[in-house]
Amino acid sequence: MNANMTNLAEENNYSLEELQKESRMGALGQETFEREVRVIDLSDFEQRKYDIADQLWSAATDIGFFQVSNHGIDLDQIKNAFEMTENFFNLPEHIKAQYPLNRNAGWESKAQIRPSTSTPDQKESYQITRPRMAGLYPSEHELPTFKTTMLEFEKSCWQVGMKILSCFAYKLGFADNFFALAHDPDQETYQSTLRMLHYYAIDPAIKDQLGLWRAGAHTDFDCLTLLFQRKGQGGLQVCPGKDMEQQQWTSIEPRDDVITCNIGDMLMRWSDDQLPSNFHRVKNPEAHEYQGPRYSLAFFCQANEDVVIESPKKKYPVITAKEYLKQRISANFEGKY
Repeated sequence: MNANMTNLAEENNYSLEELQKESRMGALGQETFEREVRVIDLSDFEQRKYDIADQLWSAATDIGFFQVSNHGIDLDQIKNAFEMTENFFNLPEHIKAQYPLNRNAGWESKAQIRPSTSTPDQKESYQITRPRMAGLYPSEHELPTFKTTMLEFEKSCWQVGMKILSCFAYKLGFADNFFALAHDPDQETYQSTLRMLHYYAIDPAIKDQLGLWRAGAHTDFDCLTLLFQRKGQGGLQVCPGKDMEQQQWTSIEPRDDVITCNIGDMLMRWSDDQLPSNFHRVKNPEAHEYQGPRYSLAFFCQANEDVVIESPKKKYPVITAKEYLKQRISANFEGKY
């Protein structure tokens, strides 16, 4: 654990075990094809909810990753969100720089240094956290309809996220609306985030450097992540905790018709570690693979700031979602929370 992480643990009287694990995950490792990332059909959700809950629980407790189909977000809406994402990142850098990252909202480039790699991720991102966006949206002149398009997409993501989390609430013995109340978008304490991501095209001069990662190995800080990928723009790999020592990674093929989901650290803590938050990364493409830019959209279901994270068996000390998220972001984006 580096000095920054140690200070965080000491200041907050909280052992950041996740970061200690993460610092050991920088090796290239090996790829395995023996692991299944299950696709779970969410159609007829209200009628099939308890069966869906069983399927989600089984997949999540296995490798912490799964994909959902028939999720209810129209493919045209996803396509429009990706087009707006490309348009934003195509803006001149001096315009994007007017909207700098602060408290998990705004734009950054190569600012995230993973504990697993100690090098900047080869990407830029723009994050929308609704209550923190004052002065951070590009103007209508710079990018027409950006705000309305992306906020509508964020709302759709929230709805799908709460469906899935209601299934985990049921399996954990909480009320079905437990997580919906904990992620209430009408509150100023709301801190769920939509993140637009642009991984840079590979410079031919450095394409053989193995020390660079589009995103170094990490776990997510949140309860649940919804990830939208584009067909042909791969690189996402997962390594379940039981395979940490061997560092065996499985690639997740991008599909336009599914959302890739994973459990985050916050939900792992909330579930007394029953639901694993597992490592994943975005590797640089190999010489024979697509070398162009990669775009993705991630929605992080992060409980409101004032929500208290207390698990059924009380395995961990009680902590607010604000303090928990602050610790994790500060360790990855120094000075940005």
